[in-house]
Amino acid sequence: MADSRRTPPRGSRPRGRTGPGRATSTVRTGRQPAVTARPGGGASPGADQPRPRLTGRAAILVLVVAVLAVSYASSMRAFLEQRAENNAYLEEIAQRSASIDDLEREKRRWNDPAYVQSQARERLSYVMPDETSYIVLDEDGNALESESELRDPAEVDAGQVPEAWWGKAWDSVELAGRPPRAEPPPLTEIDGSQQP
Repeated sequence: MADSRRTPPRGSRPRGRTGPGRATSTVRTGRQPAVTARPGGGASPGADQPRPRLTGRAAILVLVVAVLAVSYASSMRAFLEQRAENNAYLEEIAQRSASIDDLEREKRRWNDPAYVQSQARERLSYVMPDETSYIVLDEDGNALESESELRDPAEVDAGQVPEAWWGKAWDSVELAGRPPRAEPPPLTEIDGSQQP
């Protein structure tokens, strides 16, 4: 039996079947673009070029993804704002609880009589009976605060050479030997008509 299928010889062109809806024949020669025959007739050049990538389905998919991204972005922004607000409230609660602890500690201190006495001494300068209170004054005669520090007299008078006590005593003896001249008493009335 002979095989009804034959392979065409080398140089011949294959022909497509001519049936309804299947009539295609491709002819390629040299470097010319491929030409495809359509069933309705006529050939379209460049049939091997890819179809446009943005189809109707792809556009709908991109639109759905964009809508989801916008909705998730607004939800994410609201979530981040609520999270920051929550952190601020937690920080405020921590600060207030710390201040409450400080106030409770201060309240326990004021229940101690020794602390009350020390505060009365420091703030109000109170003394217990049979005690003597001393107030240290500065060079202007104002009372020094309890937190103030006194300066060392050696530092204040460091630039001055101390004078011997006998020098001051001798100056007073000389002054006693030469009393100052008596000056007339001050005027009790001012008269503008007299000129000196």
